[in-house]
Amino acid sequence: MGLISIDGNILRKMIIGGANEVTRNMVNLNALNVFPVPDGDTGTNMSHTIMAAAKEVYKLSTPSVADVAKAASSGALRGARGNSGVITSQLFRGFAKGLEGKTTATAEDLAEALAKSSEMAYKAVMKPKEGTMLTIARSFSEAAHEVAFDEEDIAACLKFVIERGDETLAKTPDMLPVLKQAGVVDSGGMGLVLMLKGALAAMDIPGDIEILEKPSEADSGEGIAAMAFNTDDIKFAYCTEFLVELDNKPKLGRPETAENVLLRYLPTIGDSVVVIEDEGLVKVHVHTNNPGKALEKAMQFGGLNNIKIDNMKAQHTGLIDFSEKSQGPPKPLGIMAVVAGSGLKELFTGLGADIVIDGGQSMNPSTDDIAKAIARVNAEHVIVLPNNKNIILTAQQAAELVTDKTVHVLPTMSIPQGVACVMYNSDTIPLDDNLAALAEHMAAVHSGQITEAVRDTILDGHEIMTGDALCLYDGQIVLVEKNIKDAARALASYMLNISGDIMTIYAGEGVTMNDAEELAEYIRSAYPSCDVEVYEGKQPIYGYILSVE
Repeated sequence: MGLISIDGNILRKMIIGGANEVTRNMVNLNALNVFPVPDGDTGTNMSHTIMAAAKEVYKLSTPSVADVAKAASSGALRGARGNSGVITSQLFRGFAKGLEGKTTATAEDLAEALAKSSEMAYKAVMKPKEGTMLTIARSFSEAAHEVAFDEEDIAACLKFVIERGDETLAKTPDMLPVLKQAGVVDSGGMGLVLMLKGALAAMDIPGDIEILEKPSEADSGEGIAAMAFNTDDIKFAYCTEFLVELDNKPKLGRPETAENVLLRYLPTIGDSVVVIEDEGLVKVHVHTNNPGKALEKAMQFGGLNNIKIDNMKAQHTGLIDFSEKSQGPPKPLGIMAVVAGSGLKELFTGLGADIVIDGGQSMNPSTDDIAKAIARVNAEHVIVLPNNKNIILTAQQAAELVTDKTVHVLPTMSIPQGVACVMYNSDTIPLDDNLAALAEHMAAVHSGQITEAVRDTILDGHEIMTGDALCLYDGQIVLVEKNIKDAARALASYMLNISGDIMTIYAGEGVTMNDAEELAEYIRSAYPSCDVEVYEGKQPIYGYILSVE
C-alpha cells in the first residue's frame, strides 16, 4: 500500500514538480500551435503561471494542504499570463476551494478538489469549447471520482487520472476541427497532463525539491524590456508589498473588515493601492514614503508575512517597460494599453494613453503586471485596452484585483482596434455613452496582419510552406504569398474589396519606411478614393499590420 493521504509538504513538492515538468517542456508546448506562425506561447504562459504558484509554495513549510493550495492559488492568480494562464490560475483557485480547512488529503479529497478545479475553470470562460484544456481538466475530475472510491493509494489514483487525461488529449483533434487540420493536440491540455505527470514523479523524490531554472528559450518569449525612467516624477518612493495573516479573534468596536479599513487608510499615505482579502489573508500593495505606517496599520489585523519594500528612486528599472505621460493631477478617466513595438507605444502615448506596457503575441503580461499598470493611472475610471485576444482574460482578471478605482476592459483584439479606442475616447461625455461609442468604433475596424510561416502545413485549404508570407484578416488566414511585398499588396486589396475607404499601415520589424510608403502609393493608385496613412510601428512578428475602416 502506498500513500493513502498527503500533507502540505508532499503537496508542496507535487506543485513544484508539476511546474518543473511544464517548464522543461515549454518549447515543445509552444510548438503545438494551430497556426504556423511564430506566436505560439501556450507553453510560455503556462510555465510562468505555474511557476508563480510554485514560487509561493516554495516559501512554505507547513503540514496543511489547505495552506499550500491557497498559496499556490494566490501565486497563480497574480502570475497568470494569456488565456491558458488565466484558466490554469482558475484551476488552482478551484483546487484550493476544494481543500479548504484540510490538513491532509485523501484520494477522495483530491477528487473533490479536482472537481472544484474544473468547475471554477469552466465558469471563468464565457463560451467554453470542448477539445481544449477545459476538457482535459474535466476528464481529470471524472477519472478521479471514478477511481478514488475504490482505490486509496494516491499514486495509483493519479496514474489512472493521467492515463485518462492522455486518452482524452488524443481525442482533442476530433473535438476541434482546427486541431485536426493542423495535426496537433491541444497544447493547453498537454500542459495539464505534463503538470500531473510532474506532480506524480515528485511524490517519490526524497527530501526537498528545487524549482527548475528556466531554460534559455523561456526568455525569448517574454519580450519584456527594461527602461530607465525619470525618478523626479516619483512622488512616493517605496513600493511596499506584504501579506496580512488575519487574526480572526473578535475585536470590540471594529465591525469593518481589514480590507475596507486599509483601502480607506492607505490612499492617505500613498498611491497605487491594491488590497485583496481572501480567506484569512490580505494582499497589500502601495507606493508610499512611509512604509512603516502601512505596516503598523496592517498589524492591527494580524501578523505580517512576505514583506517586500523597494526604493523605486534607487531602482531605475523594472520587469515591465512602462511608457507614460506625466501623471499630472487626478482625472476622471484614464487609459492603460498593452502594446508591442516602440513605434506603436509612442503612437498610443501620443494619442492619449496614460500607461503603455509591453505585450502582444508571444509576450503576454501577467495579471499582476496589468494590475500594477492600472494602479499607476491617476484616474477614477480606467479603460484597459488589451489589443490581443490572448490578453483579454488576463486583463479582466487583473481588473478584479484593483479596488481603488473602477476598471473597464474593452476587449480590443488588435492594435488597430486599440488605436481607434484611444483616438475616439472622450471624457467630455457621460462615461456609459463614451464606452458605448468606443465599442462601436472598435467593431467598425478590421485588421490585417502579415507574418512568416514557421512550418509546412495545410490549413483552411491553404498549402503553406515554411517561409511563406501569411495574410491574416481579423485573425484568420485568408491568403498565402511567397514574399512580404506581394502579400502586403494582396492583403490590402482583399481588405478594401470587402469594405472601407480608410487604410492605415503599421510597418513592423524588418520593413523599412520606404517599403511601407511604396505600399501606400500602390494602394492610392489602385484605390484613388482611399485615404492611406503610414506609421512606423516597429512591432515584432508582424511585418505589416493593416487596418481598414
